[in-house]
Amino acid sequence: MSPRRLFRLVARAEAVTWALLLGGMFLKYVTETTELGVRVFGMVHGVVFIAYCVAAVVVAVDQRWSVGRLLLGLVAAVPPFATLPFERYADRSGLLAERWRLRSEAPASLVERVVSWLVRRPGQGLVAAAVAVVALTALALLLGPPA
Repeated sequence: MSPRRLFRLVARAEAVTWALLLGGMFLKYVTETTELGVRVFGMVHGVVFIAYCVAAVVVAVDQRWSVGRLLLGLVAAVPPFATLPFERYADRSGLLAERWRLRSEAPASLVERVVSWLVRRPGQGLVAAAVAVVALTALALLLGPPA
């Protein structure tokens, strides 16, 4: 999977889970019929939000985004649906390549070495990314829901 395809996938998934969570919030707060939508879709959205952030960091390191662009990409996950225009901006600006740079280029830093390992071993990289998402989700659950 290319950086472009990965980022597009997680950006769209994050937006879809926002829509599901907003639907759950409508049922809970407007119609006052059920809290189930918020419970289920809140958790799903939280996991996908973290996956988006992990993917954004990996793609940003591989594609040599500036810190400002990475922060903009991460902040785009906070307002509903903002990952969609950011993904379009990143694609049109040439920030999302069809190939992983660090698959063929030598890493220049410790962070690039980690990302290089992830993209050179896609199966193991996927498992490592999933473990990171689970660990960050567990940490978020320990810290409690957003206030």
